[in-house]
Amino acid sequence: MISKEVVKEVVLSAIGGGAIFMVDASVDASGRIRVEADTPEGITIDECAALSKAIEAQLDRYGGEFELEVSSPGLTSPLKVAEQYRKNCGRTVEVMKENGQKISGKLKFVNDEGIVLEITVKTKTEGSKRLQTEHKDQPLSFKEIKSTRVAINFN
Repeated sequence: MISKEVVKEVVLSAIGGGAIFMVDASVDASGRIRVEADTPEGITIDECAALSKAIEAQLDRYGGEFELEVSSPGLTSPLKVAEQYRKNCGRTVEVMKENGQKISGKLKFVNDEGIVLEITVKTKTEGSKRLQTEHKDQPLSFKEIKSTRVAINFN
Protein backbone atom coordinates (compact mmCIF):
# COMPACT_ATOMS: atom_id res chain seq x y z
CA MET A 1 0.00 0.00 0.00
CA ILE A 2 1.15 3.52 -0.80
CA SER A 3 1.97 5.63 2.28
CA LYS A 4 0.60 9.08 3.04
CA GLU A 5 4.13 10.52 2.85
CA VAL A 6 4.59 9.14 -0.68
CA VAL A 7 1.21 10.57 -1.70
CA LYS A 8 2.16 14.00 -0.37
CA GLU A 9 5.48 13.94 -2.26
CA VAL A 10 3.70 12.90 -5.45
CA VAL A 11 1.04 15.61 -5.05
CA LEU A 12 3.65 18.32 -4.45
CA SER A 13 5.57 17.11 -7.50
CA ALA A 14 2.40 17.11 -9.64
CA ILE A 15 1.47 20.60 -8.47
CA GLY A 16 4.91 21.96 -9.31
CA GLY A 17 5.25 25.72 -8.91
CA GLY A 18 1.76 26.64 -10.06
CA ALA A 19 -1.11 28.33 -8.29
CA ILE A 20 -2.55 25.05 -6.96
CA PHE A 21 -1.71 24.17 -3.36
CA MET A 22 -2.30 20.99 -1.39
CA VAL A 23 -4.68 21.30 1.53
CA ASP A 24 -4.63 17.68 2.72
CA ALA A 25 -3.92 14.13 1.63
CA SER A 26 -4.99 10.87 3.24
CA VAL A 27 -4.77 7.15 2.57
CA ASP A 28 -7.15 4.68 4.21
CA ALA A 29 -6.72 0.95 4.83
CA SER A 30 -8.62 0.01 1.66
CA GLY A 31 -6.20 1.98 -0.56
CA ARG A 32 -8.47 4.97 -1.11
CA ILE A 33 -6.37 8.09 -1.58
CA ARG A 34 -8.04 11.45 -1.02
CA VAL A 35 -6.37 14.69 -1.98
CA GLU A 36 -7.76 18.15 -1.27
CA ALA A 37 -6.31 20.97 -3.34
CA ASP A 38 -7.20 24.59 -3.96
CA THR A 39 -6.03 27.82 -5.59
CA PRO A 40 -6.26 31.42 -4.38
CA GLU A 41 -9.21 31.93 -6.77
CA GLY A 42 -10.83 28.54 -6.10
CA ILE A 43 -9.93 25.34 -7.93
CA THR A 44 -11.99 24.34 -10.96
CA ILE A 45 -13.23 20.87 -11.91
CA ASP A 46 -10.86 20.89 -14.89
CA GLU A 47 -7.91 21.69 -12.61
CA CYS A 48 -8.92 18.85 -10.26
CA ALA A 49 -9.18 16.44 -13.21
CA ALA A 50 -5.77 17.47 -14.59
CA LEU A 51 -4.19 17.16 -11.14
CA SER A 52 -5.80 13.75 -10.67
CA LYS A 53 -4.31 12.50 -13.96
CA ALA A 54 -0.86 13.83 -13.04
CA ILE A 55 -0.98 12.23 -9.58
CA GLU A 56 -2.29 8.92 -10.92
CA ALA A 57 0.46 8.74 -13.53
CA GLN A 58 3.10 9.12 -10.81
CA LEU A 59 1.40 6.73 -8.37
CA ASP A 60 1.22 4.00 -11.01
CA ARG A 61 5.01 3.62 -10.62
CA TYR A 62 4.46 2.33 -7.07
CA GLY A 63 2.15 -0.47 -8.20
CA GLY A 64 -0.71 -1.87 -6.18
CA GLU A 65 -4.38 -1.13 -6.22
CA PHE A 66 -5.64 2.31 -5.24
CA GLU A 67 -8.60 4.59 -5.74
CA LEU A 68 -7.81 8.28 -6.15
CA GLU A 69 -10.14 11.18 -5.37
CA VAL A 70 -9.03 14.77 -5.94
CA SER A 71 -11.36 17.54 -4.80
CA SER A 72 -11.56 20.98 -3.29
CA PRO A 73 -12.11 21.36 0.45
CA GLY A 74 -15.77 21.71 1.34
CA LEU A 75 -17.36 25.04 2.14
CA THR A 76 -17.75 24.07 5.79
CA SER A 77 -14.34 22.37 6.12
CA PRO A 78 -11.90 23.89 8.59
CA LEU A 79 -8.94 25.82 7.24
CA LYS A 80 -5.83 23.63 7.38
CA VAL A 81 -2.97 25.45 5.66
CA ALA A 82 -1.72 29.04 5.58
CA GLU A 83 -2.66 29.40 1.90
CA GLN A 84 -6.32 28.85 2.83
CA TYR A 85 -6.09 31.58 5.46
CA ARG A 86 -4.53 33.94 2.88
CA LYS A 87 -7.27 33.08 0.39
CA ASN A 88 -9.92 34.03 2.95
CA CYS A 89 -8.44 37.36 4.11
CA GLY A 90 -11.21 39.91 4.46
CA ARG A 91 -13.84 37.28 5.29
CA THR A 92 -15.42 36.59 8.66
CA VAL A 93 -14.06 33.46 10.33
CA GLU A 94 -14.86 31.57 13.51
CA VAL A 95 -11.83 30.41 15.47
CA MET A 96 -11.87 27.73 18.15
CA LYS A 97 -8.82 28.20 20.32
CA GLU A 98 -6.99 25.28 21.95
CA ASN A 99 -8.33 26.45 25.33
CA GLY A 100 -11.95 26.11 24.11
CA GLN A 101 -12.60 29.84 23.62
CA LYS A 102 -14.45 30.84 20.44
CA ILE A 103 -13.59 34.05 18.63
CA SER A 104 -15.31 35.46 15.57
CA GLY A 105 -13.93 38.27 13.46
CA LYS A 106 -12.73 39.48 10.10
CA LEU A 107 -9.51 37.79 8.99
CA LYS A 108 -7.24 40.75 8.52
CA PHE A 109 -3.68 39.39 8.20
CA VAL A 110 -1.85 36.07 7.82
CA ASN A 111 1.81 35.14 8.05
CA ASP A 112 3.70 31.91 8.72
CA GLU A 113 3.30 32.28 12.51
CA GLY A 114 -0.39 33.12 12.77
CA ILE A 115 -3.25 35.45 11.98
CA VAL A 116 -4.77 38.75 13.03
CA LEU A 117 -8.54 39.03 13.43
CA GLU A 118 -10.46 42.29 13.59
CA ILE A 119 -12.95 41.66 16.37
CA THR A 120 -15.84 43.78 17.61
CA VAL A 121 -15.85 44.59 21.32
CA LYS A 122 -18.63 46.37 23.20
CA THR A 123 -17.51 48.47 26.13
CA LYS A 124 -19.22 50.83 28.48
CA THR A 125 -17.51 54.15 28.89
CA GLU A 126 -17.82 56.24 32.00
CA GLY A 127 -20.73 58.68 31.84
CA SER A 128 -22.44 56.84 28.99
CA LYS A 129 -25.50 54.65 29.33
CA ARG A 130 -24.96 52.91 26.00
CA LEU A 131 -22.37 50.35 25.07
CA GLN A 132 -19.80 51.58 22.59
CA THR A 133 -18.72 49.36 19.72
CA GLU A 134 -15.02 49.23 19.10
CA HIS A 135 -12.95 47.27 16.58
CA LYS A 136 -9.71 45.74 17.85
CA ASP A 137 -7.02 43.60 16.31
CA GLN A 138 -6.64 40.18 17.94
CA PRO A 139 -3.40 38.39 17.02
CA LEU A 140 -3.43 34.57 17.27
CA SER A 141 -0.57 32.19 16.66
CA PHE A 142 -1.30 28.96 14.79
CA LYS A 143 -0.28 27.11 17.98
CA GLU A 144 -3.26 28.72 19.78
CA ILE A 145 -5.76 27.70 17.09
CA LYS A 146 -7.58 24.39 17.27
CA SER A 147 -9.75 25.04 14.20
CA THR A 148 -10.90 27.86 11.96
CA ARG A 149 -13.94 27.91 9.70
CA VAL A 150 -15.19 30.56 7.32
CA ALA A 151 -18.48 31.96 8.60
CA ILE A 152 -21.29 31.38 6.15
CA ASN A 153 -23.52 34.40 5.75
CA PHE A 154 -26.71 34.20 3.69
CA ASN A 155 -27.41 37.95 3.70
